[in-house]
Amino acid sequence: MFEIRIICAPADTDRIVAALDSAFAVGIVSVFPTRDGGRNRLYADADYHPETGEWPAPEEAYSLAPSIVREIGWTARTAANKAFGEDMDREYWLRKAALLDRVALLDEPAPPFGDATEAAHAAAVYLLDSDRVEQRLAERAEKDPRGYIRQEYARWAKNQ
Repeated sequence: MFEIRIICAPADTDRIVAALDSAFAVGIVSVFPTRDGGRNRLYADADYHPETGEWPAPEEAYSLAPSIVREIGWTARTAANKAFGEDMDREYWLRKAALLDRVALLDEPAPPFGDATEAAHAAAVYLLDSDRVEQRLAERAEKDPRGYIRQEYARWAKNQ
């Protein structure tokens, strides 16, 4: 994520905000007049659109991740501490999917792939389906759910 600051003529404000929306995943754009009142200052938090560029490599996505053993412990403790019938939050499903992806990567130097790969794919599809309710996802996420998990985990880890 990064911050964008633009100073522009008031007549250009709407056009620039539209261009920002098409180029980036932009939050709310704040508009303030400059001190002299002749121009506008635009501020926005932005990120690259998830449908552009490549998925992050596993090494990049999991660079801030705790060890696999620690993540297994976290997922087990979190699941055990939930009341019966209580839904798990997105963080749980994201971390579990990322954990399964990391385990599968250890099992995948060459085919045939084992149960770990199937479990990682299933967890990634589950999170992808859950997220679809909240946001519109690109076709490429559906084609590579584990790439989507890596992207989402990397974003989540940066904000922790």
